[in-house]
Amino acid sequence: MASRSYKVCAVCLRTAVSRTVCRGVSTAASPQTSVDVLKGKPHRKHDGVINLKTLRLPEELQNAARSIIYSSQVKQLSDHTKKLTNYLWSRKRLVDNQTLRQKAVSLEKEMWEKAMQTRTDIDDQAMSDHIRRKVLTELKRTTYHWTPLRYDEELGVVYMASRLAGGYAAVKRSLNEIKKRDPMFAPQTLLDFGSGLGTVAWASHSYWGDSLKEMVCVDSSGPMNILAERLLKGDDEKAEPHIKHVYFRHFLPVSPKVQFDLVVAAFTLSELQGVKDREDAVFTLWRKTSSYLVLIENGTMEGHQMLMEARDTLLKKREAMVHDPRPASVFAPCSHELKCPKLAQRPFLPCNFQQPYHPLHLPGRNERQTEKFSYLIMKRSEPVEAEAETEGVEWARVVAPVLRRTRHVHCRMCCPDGQLQNMVVTAGKHGRDVYRCARNSDWGDQVPIIQRIEEDENEEDEIQKDGDAE
Repeated sequence: MASRSYKVCAVCLRTAVSRTVCRGVSTAASPQTSVDVLKGKPHRKHDGVINLKTLRLPEELQNAARSIIYSSQVKQLSDHTKKLTNYLWSRKRLVDNQTLRQKAVSLEKEMWEKAMQTRTDIDDQAMSDHIRRKVLTELKRTTYHWTPLRYDEELGVVYMASRLAGGYAAVKRSLNEIKKRDPMFAPQTLLDFGSGLGTVAWASHSYWGDSLKEMVCVDSSGPMNILAERLLKGDDEKAEPHIKHVYFRHFLPVSPKVQFDLVVAAFTLSELQGVKDREDAVFTLWRKTSSYLVLIENGTMEGHQMLMEARDTLLKKREAMVHDPRPASVFAPCSHELKCPKLAQRPFLPCNFQQPYHPLHLPGRNERQTEKFSYLIMKRSEPVEAEAETEGVEWARVVAPVLRRTRHVHCRMCCPDGQLQNMVVTAGKHGRDVYRCARNSDWGDQVPIIQRIEEDENEEDEIQKDGDAE
């Protein structure tokens, strides 16, 4: 993209726009071709606004959950929910054998060097045994011991009390990306892998209830499937489910030719044991995907890295037998398909987002909480037509809280050139519309970038100098 410079705009540029590039902001203003990004919408509702207001669980879901929790009479429920929440948030990936061997070799080498410096009369065999024992002790102390979670009915109720509302908020916010940017998408079939309490079915139904004809929820835990069914029926066995056409299974459909319009795996990759297991699962889910694959994890370093593993798997690797040749493309949140710039940062900070929500009305709960999550949406075939209609516009993702100051706004964005950039938007430099839209954008929203092919190399050099000076 060397021949292209980016002009940052948070709005419709219906008039002359100041010159802004992704790597800096020029103080010189010159008339540019007008590009209608607003499409007649107010600034607070421009196409890049993806975030939702504070979410509540559907009333039927909330009432059913409270009924189940109160009837289960789990002792010390509040303490159990806190412990489970902390455990799930701090969970890490299983360390593979190759990494363990490399760490053991490094520790052994370091210990031998120290031994050689402090002692001259070394019995090689005795020292070797001593160092080996110290290496094993150190590995046991510092290595995360991954264990699978086995949900029985009681743990399922604890999970419901601690994660139902937060999980629903993360799923609904992630699916809103598709609903907002691809309004013509009307899925008829849904696959939820690792469905748990069925929050994906509830969130999907809130967007596409008129079009969805089949929702298949797959979870290996029988007690969780039972709880999910009870939630659908309002904790009344004889009642009709609030959402029709939801089917619970223990295993994925066997046939590789069976596809679903929308496939979702929320907080599921972290429950798989190793890298190979996650890679196989991602390939399997992609085979089942007709349009969109949505992956959601906790907004931690581990969650973000697992999603980037999945992203690399679908973009860079190929299966031996391909049933659907349409390629994978990144739909969200990345504005590019290059290496994630956050992975190159030190200290490493995950790419995550926030969604405020109201928790279940249980004793000791705050009125408002925030779910921090990471997500990845992959799409088959080309980008959505709705975005292609605005010629010359690409989108950058706001990856940190927007800092609103007097007469200027600070935005940290992941740009289409694969770089993280800090932008300062002012009315004087970028116009009133640009400034107002920037103030109405927030962490997780998109900001439009107006492209312009530079015909004059000297002009391009001048822009780069302006950016460096800024």
